[in-house]
Amino acid sequence: MVLERLGSSIYDALKRVFKAPVVDEAVVKELVREIQRALLQADVNVQLVLKISKRIEEHALSAELPPGISRKEHVVKVVYTEITRFLGEKAVPFKIEPGKRRIVMLVGIQGSGKTTASAKLAQYLRKRGLKPALICVDTFRPGAFDQLKQLASQTSTPVYGSPESGDPTKIALNGLQEFQSNDVVIIDTSGRHKEERALIEEMKKLERSIRPDEVMLVIDGTMGQQAAIQARAFHEATPIGSILVAKLDGSARGGGALSAVAAIGAPIKFIGVGEKLTDLETFIPSRFVGRLLGMGDLEGLIERVREAEIKIPEKKARKILSGKFTLTDMYEQFEAMKGMGPFKRLLTMLPGMSYNLPEDMVDMAQDRMENWRVIIQSMTLQERDNPKTLSSSRIRRVARGSGTSEKEVKDLLNQYKNMRRLMKQLRRKKLPFFQRGKIPKAFSG
Repeated sequence: MVLERLGSSIYDALKRVFKAPVVDEAVVKELVREIQRALLQADVNVQLVLKISKRIEEHALSAELPPGISRKEHVVKVVYTEITRFLGEKAVPFKIEPGKRRIVMLVGIQGSGKTTASAKLAQYLRKRGLKPALICVDTFRPGAFDQLKQLASQTSTPVYGSPESGDPTKIALNGLQEFQSNDVVIIDTSGRHKEERALIEEMKKLERSIRPDEVMLVIDGTMGQQAAIQARAFHEATPIGSILVAKLDGSARGGGALSAVAAIGAPIKFIGVGEKLTDLETFIPSRFVGRLLGMGDLEGLIERVREAEIKIPEKKARKILSGKFTLTDMYEQFEAMKGMGPFKRLLTMLPGMSYNLPEDMVDMAQDRMENWRVIIQSMTLQERDNPKTLSSSRIRRVARGSGTSEKEVKDLLNQYKNMRRLMKQLRRKKLPFFQRGKIPKAFSG
């Protein structure tokens, strides 16, 4: 999960607040200290940490509570609100005007992930029915054009480049002439460091010549507090309209990259959450913080289901949630989930699930899923629909047919039983401290 350590630390701190008999000043101050520690470990700027924690403490101890909200719920809402405020509060959509081509120029230091980010952005736009195109003006890094071509070929996105030219501005203008009918043209520039004055000047000249609708800064999510310094340098050279944070998946230092928002005032528009071209998400602060704090992101989950075109009939959904589903149903869900991304990432979208399931259970589910698919494929339709018919001799036959061991087949059957029980529990489960009818009401204000 993105910034998992930060999220789990704050989640645990909030749990202690809910377990406290009374939420007084001492409890709030301890919570603030835990949040400070978590943010600093995530490499968030010290001044920002002090500012956030001060606001949390002031608002959490406010005497007046909204109607129908307990002090504990109020504290959670304050934490949620202030961290969301730090990240920009509102999402900034990627706007496309009908009939008007949009030019997006990606900038950043060398190694930040601009080329991969360009291809990911193109894939993101294609999945939403748009016609993107890519222009490589990176004449500084050997093989940059070939890398972009290789990535773009996976999504059938057209690419223009002329590395032998050596003139980025000329390449960009020729590419724009080539792609006049495309909805969005993404320009991948050379990597620049804040000290490389010649390259910075080249970037300024390029921006003045092509007049992009948006200059998007790509920041490496692993670089920590240096991200804010780099962001300021780029912003001084060419006003930055938005930020794309790459390589944010699993980074313990991702808070530094997120701090770039405060450094230049430009909003984060996208985050890279994995290595695949599909692993690019629109950055919506409220939903990001919800996942970070274990509150889930049901809207994001629904969006992933839509993108994967997963359609579950209502009758089957009721059957699955009642625990009355077969190995055939289980296989269908494995197939559908392949298009939705890693299992662990999906769990972060379910309220209360991201930090409650044992780590080994999550890892086991993801690592063995492919193996289980092969085992189920080796069963007869009768065995899939009625697993109770799987006797010892049938288990031996399935193991031979799938190239696995009898133990692995039995592990699958045990997991199948566990999933049935889990489905039943989810239907009536009261999630820890974010109980139904409580926190959602608190967050509505």
